Amino acid sequence: MNQETRLLAAATSIPSGNQQLIKDINRMSLVRHLCAHPGLSRADLATAVGLTKSTVSLLVRELLDEGWLVEREVVATGDLGRRPTPLFIDPSRLLLMGAEVGIESIRVVATSLTGEVLARSVASHGTTAKACIAALANGLLKVRQQLDESCRQVIGIGIGLPGGVDESRGFLHFAPNLHWRDVPFGAQLTEKLSGTALNGVPLYVQNEADAAAIGELEFNPLQASDPLLYVSINQGVGAGVIVGDRLLTGSRGFAGEVGHIVLQINGPQCSCGRRGCAEALIGLRALSRGAPEGEEAPPLAEVRQRLASDPDTVRAVRKAGSHLGVLLQNLSSAYDPACIVLGGSVVELGGDVFLYPALKTLNDYANAANLAPTPVQVSRFGADAVAVGAAALARYHLTRPLAAPVFNGRT
Repeated sequence: MNQETRLLAAATSIPSGNQQLIKDINRMSLVRHLCAHPGLSRADLATAVGLTKSTVSLLVRELLDEGWLVEREVVATGDLGRRPTPLFIDPSRLLLMGAEVGIESIRVVATSLTGEVLARSVASHGTTAKACIAALANGLLKVRQQLDESCRQVIGIGIGLPGGVDESRGFLHFAPNLHWRDVPFGAQLTEKLSGTALNGVPLYVQNEADAAAIGELEFNPLQASDPLLYVSINQGVGAGVIVGDRLLTGSRGFAGEVGHIVLQINGPQCSCGRRGCAEALIGLRALSRGAPEGEEAPPLAEVRQRLASDPDTVRAVRKAGSHLGVLLQNLSSAYDPACIVLGGSVVELGGDVFLYPALKTLNDYANAANLAPTPVQVSRFGADAVAVGAAALARYHLTRPLAAPVFNGRT
């Protein structure tokens, strides 16, 4: 049963008095179907989603007027009779915004409804959550100013954060590499945006790897893989897990914190306080020949520079790649995903030194069990993966009226 069918089936159980919700479900089922199958006619849509042609025509007219959809010119085929008009998601009028809060910087993008990046900004942020939220608000407004406000409307903002998040409250539980705890991030950012050009725009907050995973699901022009794992490798290591078109977030928002899966008993100390975590064996500190505990890991650019001339760094990076392969094997066994997507700054080391040992280790484990290895690919969004994913997070919720309630910046 596909997403549109599930929505329509659920709609039949809604009390008849809630006609507006039923209408919203039907409207967004058309949008989502055209996201996956652009170019369908009204008649095609009616057949695909199980609505009458008259209902679809009425809803399509509304969606055209509001900027969700656009009609394209019919291509002459030589056939007799009136040819149906193809419909597409409109990339020009409605916008999404997404932001990644990294360990040292903030990346903000504006995208079309189909994921094309239209504007971006990167800036540093302060060490406190309060300073970061102020810098984030400024970054969002700066990107908004790059766009034509007269004909473009921002309909949703997503934020990817480096830690455990309670999405329903917009609440950041703990960001270990920033040493932030219990931050009402969504409410404080909403307050900063009050009275600005982004006042009242629905706001969605999620873990950074979860947001990037949503980006791979929502903005993939091909049929999305499900279950899907997105593994993010930066100073820390995290994962977004999608099963049955939904994020697996856990009871406290900590699902996907795979950087704290223990891979080595009594291994190097992790930022969380435990020893032998995947983050301590794969993250930036592990790539730098094991920087002394308590000291900051060197920048990735320095690690890349050392790779050209320092055999010890080459060995450290290859070893970290092998540990990544062990982690991917464990995740494959736990979730049996259709695809694993790798993202994050460390993946940029790529090639023979880091990714090859990871894939070889994963394949060796699969061969030993006489199984086909899980397909692995690198995120096509590169450095924008989390920010674009955060924009996709907004589209995900705006087009799923029956999704679980989430903080939307207005509660």
